[in-house]
Amino acid sequence: MADHSPALLSAHLHPVRYHRTPPVLAGLLLSLLLLLAPPVSAAQEDGGSVTVGSKQFTENVILGHMATLLLEDAGLTARHRAELGGSRFLWEALRRGDIDLYPEYTGTLIEEILTDDEVTPETLAEVLATYNVRMTAPLGFNNTYALGMRPEQADTLGIETVSDLRQHPTLQFAFSNEFMERGDGWPALQQAYNLPQQQVRGVDHDISYQGLRSGAADVIDLYSTDAEIDAYNLRVLEDDRSFFTEYKAVFVYRADLSERLPGAPTALEQLESTLSEQRMMQLNRRSKIEGTHEAQVAAAFLSEDLGLAGVTAVGTARLVDRVGQRTVEHGLLVFISLLAAVVAAIPLGVLAAKRRRLGSGVLLLIGLTYTTPSLALLALMVPPLGLGFVPAAVALFIYSLLPVVWNTYTGLRDIPEPLLESAEALGLPPAAKLRLVELPLALPSIMAGIKVAAVINIGTATLGALIGAGGYGQPILTGIRRADLSLILEGTIPAAVMTVGVLVLLEGIERLLTTRRSTSSASAPAT
Repeated sequence: MADHSPALLSAHLHPVRYHRTPPVLAGLLLSLLLLLAPPVSAAQEDGGSVTVGSKQFTENVILGHMATLLLEDAGLTARHRAELGGSRFLWEALRRGDIDLYPEYTGTLIEEILTDDEVTPETLAEVLATYNVRMTAPLGFNNTYALGMRPEQADTLGIETVSDLRQHPTLQFAFSNEFMERGDGWPALQQAYNLPQQQVRGVDHDISYQGLRSGAADVIDLYSTDAEIDAYNLRVLEDDRSFFTEYKAVFVYRADLSERLPGAPTALEQLESTLSEQRMMQLNRRSKIEGTHEAQVAAAFLSEDLGLAGVTAVGTARLVDRVGQRTVEHGLLVFISLLAAVVAAIPLGVLAAKRRRLGSGVLLLIGLTYTTPSLALLALMVPPLGLGFVPAAVALFIYSLLPVVWNTYTGLRDIPEPLLESAEALGLPPAAKLRLVELPLALPSIMAGIKVAAVINIGTATLGALIGAGGYGQPILTGIRRADLSLILEGTIPAAVMTVGVLVLLEGIERLLTTRRSTSSASAPAT
């Protein structure tokens, strides 16, 4: 029979004792305060600067760079927060003041953003004004939606118009995720044309082109100025029922920008009616197909087409500098969110183990938050917290809770009953028993939960780039958009290295704690 006497228990479980608060605790508490601090809007941060946003596709990024360069040419301080996600992200960021302006399309504003208002192209500016938002005159091109196919397949099936698709119900459709949900997207298109297709998938817009070329998809949605249309000689199906509305490119900006920096809207006016559909497609091709950086494409257009000889784009940073910057961004995001999660999760795990009924509610609530898709959780953080580091860190904090809470709970619940009885025999009060006996015994389980949370955190943090948090996700998103494997690897390889490094560090911390506990236990006198 095993000996669980108080003397033996004391000899094996005597932990390291702190006679004062560990110095790191103050840092952890400060991290929590930083997480809860409200974000500072671009306007509040610097009344003399302009923050330009752009969506996560090449054309919008190019237009964002054009606006930034024009503002700088006008003597203003401007920065570009590129590839922030979809229309809703940018619209909410604009209204909050996280950005001052971004490129948008009239059809998107009417059909997707202002769905609660009765809006027509003629009343659009008036309705925007009720939201304290203004827009420039159109830039010159209409980037509407269209459907595209490989020309050889379209010829074989005799498909020239969208209506022709009705005769081929087995065709596989792959549409961008935004198009799948938009009011002017697939549901309305299917109804307007009475299309019978059921094999319809939502994918990233750039990946849909790869699916079309490989034969994994037969029909995809296009933006009419996409570079791939000309580069891959795609068949653009005729919209024979005139379903798709006009998507004239404009800049939308906060109304207070005109008061704060009157020169900013004036600078943007230089782009009005300067870009045709064909010219925009050429610029997209130069960037996406030929690999020229969007900022350089924008600068060349302003110089060649508008005669602004003084406009130049800042050169691309060296690989080592880019990786270094992303490592700092990613590391801070992971470090603060994970440490904050550990500080909160261990007490919650203890509560779940010690208070059965309350603990069940805690586990259920945290479990439900964990089942929320990471993209959805990030989206939920944007309205109250804005864009950037803070909402991404809060989302990661929430996502990191469950593994640590659950492993703390199971580690405490799995302690053999005889050991707990021996601890009682030592006459330890509940708090001392928890600190000196139960938590040391549960340490392997707790550390396992922290390791799982760290791996999840590092991977999920790459999605923070969608809301302007930077990190390794930025080159990954850009690489996917450009179909550039080197850029994708620029983010994935450092993320993998960071994961291994963090796991090695946590293993070292666990061994250190175990060694110190064993050393202290060996030196403890038997009673």
